[in-house]
Amino acid sequence: MPTPRHTFARMCAAVTAALPVLLVGPATVAAPQQPPPSVAVGGERLGLPGVQVSPLAGTPPLPTGLTGQSWIVSDATSGEVLAAYNPHLRLPPASTLKILFADTVLPKFDRNAVHKVADEEILGIGPGSSLVGIKEDLEYRVEDLWRGVFLSSGNDAVHVLSHMNGGIPQTVAEMQARAEALQAKDTKVISPDGYDMDGQVSSAYDLSLFARAGLRNADFRAYCATRDAMFPGAVDKNTGQRGSFGIANTDRLLGKYPGLIGVKNGTTTNAGSTFVGAAERDGRTLLVTVMHPASYQKVYDETAELLDWGFAAAGKVQPVGRLVDEVPAGGAQPTGQAGGTDGVPAPPPHPSATPTRAAAAPDPAGDDGLGPVGWAAVVLAGAGAGYGALVLRRRRSAG
Repeated sequence: MPTPRHTFARMCAAVTAALPVLLVGPATVAAPQQPPPSVAVGGERLGLPGVQVSPLAGTPPLPTGLTGQSWIVSDATSGEVLAAYNPHLRLPPASTLKILFADTVLPKFDRNAVHKVADEEILGIGPGSSLVGIKEDLEYRVEDLWRGVFLSSGNDAVHVLSHMNGGIPQTVAEMQARAEALQAKDTKVISPDGYDMDGQVSSAYDLSLFARAGLRNADFRAYCATRDAMFPGAVDKNTGQRGSFGIANTDRLLGKYPGLIGVKNGTTTNAGSTFVGAAERDGRTLLVTVMHPASYQKVYDETAELLDWGFAAAGKVQPVGRLVDEVPAGGAQPTGQAGGTDGVPAPPPHPSATPTRAAAAPDPAGDDGLGPVGWAAVVLAGAGAGYGALVLRRRRSAG
């Protein structure tokens, strides 16, 4: 009769023999990045891999040749998702994370308030960051700082506003709480400006939630729709007069795609190109988010193609999911964090419930109660996790 040790040895051998089969195929790589369909926010189909669309009679075909690793087309008013491709895939968001930053911080300060920048407020900005050109010991109006965020994607403007908000850690914590209130469960905030950081991720679905909430704020909507502006410059040593210089919105669809409102583009080493675009036509506002297509220009081309399809398909497709509403605070109705107008700041972001941590994986070394079957399961789980980590490490590059 075989001993438990012999049984365990045979099971380990069987597991080892099965590993090549278990670790083959793209589904094994993608699985750790996507939540299971049963927990996908917005509907079960949004957790399924591949294109999700339910055409009715007369629905135009989706654009061909799309290269984005993830995209979603939704109605900003109703929240209906018209079509999607891996919308919960967790990817580096680049500067599109500034949408969440604005949704969190913008309502807090009067746009006409003036702030003098201290030297430490523009230190610690990541190498290669996009900057609007803020200088220490100079005064800036809050609305100038926000134009620096939206038009130039200035990480320096983000850092100054974050310090005004209590500091970088405080702002990151508030952004994470805001994401949770919006039910954006794919998002992990590490840096407020979207600069490449280990573990910082979001998804096309979550970025659409952020944009939908932000567009309910009149100031947010105005800033992201601004094509160009004058930004305060340095003081001329000879005249004592302060100069200014022009800045232009880096959104390449703004002013070119009919009805485009905004919202935000981004590009980093890890994220590739990302873009969240909103456009209005015949009283309907659509949101399209595209993440990591084959090239920088394609993020705009594919967004425009998906917007064209969405306007043509609206009313001719069955929704495959929806953008969920904000979690009510204290029993109040979801507000979308609408902002103030005419210099009146909006209420602060709703507090979220105590953050919940995902259950930690059991530590096999600390569990002496595992029998042969349990140890076999640990070996399988560990092998899958190890392979996933190896693939992720290979995909990452320095940013």
